[in-house]
Amino acid sequence: MKLKTLALLCSMLYVTSIQAQNALPASSQPTVFTMSSGTERTAEQLAMVFEKADLSLKLDPETRSIQGTALLVFSAKSELKRLALELDKNLPVEAVSINGVVLAADAISNAEGRLLLILPKPLKTGEKAEVSIRYQGVPRIAKRAPWDGGFVWTKTPTGEPWIASAVQGEGCDLFWPCIDHPMGKPKLMNVHITVPAPLVVAGNGVAQGMDEKEGWRTYHWQTKNPSTYGIAINVGPYESLESEYQSRFGNRIPLRMWYLPANKEKAQGLMAEFAPMLDFFESKFGPYPFGDEKMGVVETPHLGMEHQTINAYGNDYIKSAHGYDWLLQHEFAHEWFGNQLTNENWDDFWLHEGFGSYMQPLYLQYLRGERDYQVALHEQRIRIVNKFPMVTGHSMSEHDVSNGPGNDVYFKGSNLLHTLRGLIGDEAFFKAVRLLVYGRNDPKPGNFSPRYSTSKEFIQIVNQVTKKDWNWFFKGYLTHARLPEVLEQREGNVLHLKWKLPDDSEFPLPLQVRVNDKIVNLAMTHGVGKVSLPPNATYTVDPGARVLKHEPHLEVWAADAAARAKARAKAK
Repeated sequence: MKLKTLALLCSMLYVTSIQAQNALPASSQPTVFTMSSGTERTAEQLAMVFEKADLSLKLDPETRSIQGTALLVFSAKSELKRLALELDKNLPVEAVSINGVVLAADAISNAEGRLLLILPKPLKTGEKAEVSIRYQGVPRIAKRAPWDGGFVWTKTPTGEPWIASAVQGEGCDLFWPCIDHPMGKPKLMNVHITVPAPLVVAGNGVAQGMDEKEGWRTYHWQTKNPSTYGIAINVGPYESLESEYQSRFGNRIPLRMWYLPANKEKAQGLMAEFAPMLDFFESKFGPYPFGDEKMGVVETPHLGMEHQTINAYGNDYIKSAHGYDWLLQHEFAHEWFGNQLTNENWDDFWLHEGFGSYMQPLYLQYLRGERDYQVALHEQRIRIVNKFPMVTGHSMSEHDVSNGPGNDVYFKGSNLLHTLRGLIGDEAFFKAVRLLVYGRNDPKPGNFSPRYSTSKEFIQIVNQVTKKDWNWFFKGYLTHARLPEVLEQREGNVLHLKWKLPDDSEFPLPLQVRVNDKIVNLAMTHGVGKVSLPPNATYTVDPGARVLKHEPHLEVWAADAAARAKARAKAK
């Protein structure tokens, strides 16, 4: 959710003022490898199944340090002689044992952040390795979370410690030994966080109780199939609100909100938005994926992040002009698009962010009607940059995407989905998305599990549902930096239209033209079409803003806006 848009910049002053309270220096800079989440997995990682993780962390706000013990269980799909994990080298490993055997120092290496462990004896196919890793240190401090990942150690307005993690771009290895790849999820994870009393820990999944001893509290949480960067640390003097949602699928979903005590009334107002959002998603797509755990939100000292079942929220309880909290809705969308459905590789990140971003206009259509739907789409449309293709076809890290298509995976992805929906119709569109998210068209609580997918699979699903070939459509939008362009030429009383792509391939996307007060539908066979114009006729191409296309006036506007912003910055 690393948005860099004007909408987010409005919250920057708040975030900066909170983080300015960080007085101690950050730890040494992690390696380039550690700071890049989603590097291709090693042969060892591909040869093992991540069965279980049990993570114990003790957080010391005074020294901004952590002490950790990770108990990890892997099963071998083929013979293994060593294990490969990821852990920031600035968190020194103190001891490792595998199946009860303590490893010698020369069996452990972690020069660049890839933790290699030589097994005491080779692991045969089907055998399990129970790995215990004890480590400690000062985790990376985020300079500007969530855009710059790491820990936030700060204080609440009333002076209590307020701690959070946000590591989407940099990955789980900033604070625990993991497989830092979208497909590195453990099947089950227990997390035990120890903090000074009377602080509270809001965690992923289901609460398993709290122990208190000698001035320290340990909170226990358990979650299934957690997104790797979705495992989060949230610590503060929290109070909480509890409720339930009666799902249209028959189950009751726990609702939880952790907030700073001074914000109780605001938190109650935010929580009032939970049920309408749940009903929207369940009515459009299917069951809330983690209904047997909870829908959880926690107030954080950074803007936000889609941490599975415990979404980080730092929007200061501000509703948009549309009358809803856009940040709450965007992060909640990721429970479906990011946590239930996870991209196999960051190259398909638009499956998280394009779908997640389209949920805001779609929700407004459900909540407010057509005007707000179109306005929200246009607010996103003007932020499309078109400098890089959204999908390259090869492995990418999260940083590759951030430094490449960046915001386009959000906003071009969203407008692409708007175009697709109008093209194939609501029935086919929502069926295709349902199959993408759940792997089946009849999802019910208990009959689906979190899944991985790719752009290729989504295209195949759309083709299957519609019984047509839409490869040309996705190729036109996903694999070119520049948007498809409509060339117009008027010859007498005939308007000629032609789609143009950077590679000159055919793009037979239908268009509407308004001629005076009449709508003309053009099939645009082979990417070309024509319409007769009566004498003195006026016309508008795509009068209903149904399709995403190159629009020169928006590029002029964006260039002017950038120049003005640069001039203002220089004047300061």
